[in-house]
Amino acid sequence: MEAAVRGFEDRPAMDFLGRKTSYGELLSQIDRACRGLQDLGVGPGSQVGLCLPNCPYYVVAYYAALKAGATVVNFNPLYVEREMLALAQDSGISIMITLDNAEIFAKVSTLPGRTALEKVIVCPLSGALPMIKGFLHDILKSSNVARVPDSPVYMTWQCLLENDGAPDPVKLDPKTAVAVFQYTGGTTGLPKAAMLSHFNLVSNVIQSQDWFPEIRRGEERMLAVIPFFHVFAMTSAMNYGVSIGAELVLVPRFDAELVVRTIIRTRPTLFPAVPTVYSAILDVHERLKGDMSSLRFGMSGGAPLPVELKETFEQKTGCRLMEGYGLSETSPVACCNPFDGRPVKAGSVGLPVPGTTIEVRSPHDPEVIMPAGEKGEICIRGPQVMSGYWNRPEETHDSFVQGALRTGDVGYIDSEGYLFLVDRIKDVILCGGYNVYPRVIEEALYRHPAVAEAIVIGLPDDYRGEAPKAFVRLLPGTEASGEDILEFLKDHLNRIEIPREVEIRDDLPRTAVGKLSKRALREEEAALAREEERRRQKNA
Repeated sequence: MEAAVRGFEDRPAMDFLGRKTSYGELLSQIDRACRGLQDLGVGPGSQVGLCLPNCPYYVVAYYAALKAGATVVNFNPLYVEREMLALAQDSGISIMITLDNAEIFAKVSTLPGRTALEKVIVCPLSGALPMIKGFLHDILKSSNVARVPDSPVYMTWQCLLENDGAPDPVKLDPKTAVAVFQYTGGTTGLPKAAMLSHFNLVSNVIQSQDWFPEIRRGEERMLAVIPFFHVFAMTSAMNYGVSIGAELVLVPRFDAELVVRTIIRTRPTLFPAVPTVYSAILDVHERLKGDMSSLRFGMSGGAPLPVELKETFEQKTGCRLMEGYGLSETSPVACCNPFDGRPVKAGSVGLPVPGTTIEVRSPHDPEVIMPAGEKGEICIRGPQVMSGYWNRPEETHDSFVQGALRTGDVGYIDSEGYLFLVDRIKDVILCGGYNVYPRVIEEALYRHPAVAEAIVIGLPDDYRGEAPKAFVRLLPGTEASGEDILEFLKDHLNRIEIPREVEIRDDLPRTAVGKLSKRALREEEAALAREEERRRQKNA
């Protein structure tokens, strides 16, 4: 942060719905917030929770907590109360910084007294908006503003910043001091926190800088649509953006039309996002016909990028879209398609970023490394790899083999070192004794001219053990039935891979980051199966 300020003190650091903050102003706010946190007892060994959307408060609070020597714990504002309670108890946060949004605050306010949380710092949304927008928000959206109790537990953001802005310097070992607890999605049980050190995060930023030689320091605008509480955005949008002196264009929630209008208004040049965001942008862009030619590079992560989507997005916007690969446990970037003229291979997530080694190990014996072209579990070594999971020694031990992080992903490396993902180990469908990979089916579905989005999951099957089922959203203005799509797939998949059913939906479930959610569909299908079983027993 200090390096960015030295080079770009007067340059805009943030644009939040039209209100701009310079790098000099940002550093001043960070120092005041850091001093305020230190006055509350925050320092090395403290955990500070951030339950905020993409807004200036997140950026300031994040760097202030790290400067004080604390560990940042990211909370998704869309978590239900049960999820927030579980993370607050597990992480041991003593401070929570959140928004005065009534819905978010209602959940956060249940945590004091049930956890180690001692202080809740409440940030007014209107204070981050341009003056007129803030005034109108307080009048027209008053029902959305939380009523904060008069209690020592609660403190305003303004009070936190009422100090001389001179924080005490803190000495830390960057390799051992944990900067962030990044909780995984918890799809296979309770969420667990990957412990990311300052060294991990800085290493990943430096690796990203080395990977993008065409980036213009102090000239880029970074469109920050994906939420900072997600590791992909935290590193690839915020930390990387600040490191190159980019202007962060903050979008507090994903709305495709809002994003397109923001692109037209602010003219961003860099656009990290998940594939479903790019897909939604295309739908709106076709309708609005706005100028999106400012976009130079898009960095896709968080989920597999369908080849058809990549090609269509590039053709219609002129933006080069590159796919990367990583995990919460790797800060997250481990691989990316090259920007320096080396070939970009269709379906590949690219090459390891500098200092990173990718290994593909046998699914039957993880101590055996597979030769080029052979599928196995992807394992990663590098300076961005976490030290382990918070309070999970057994899971930490099981997540490494011979010092390499086990990802749980299936893939292979070709003869030139490019990594290809096949699927998640847990997503592989065991169909009549054969491994069926949902991603292979999804790629085939995207080749159908009417398919906008697709998800494939495995469901119990009396004959084959498991069978794939596809869920599809169609492009606006197109028509196709499930039977039509199944007929199309016969020319693109083998007999074992053909789904038993294709269900057409108006929309598909998503995570808070915008990724398509297989977990939600599995839960829906399980609920339907239980209901069907109850009806069967009732009629028996």
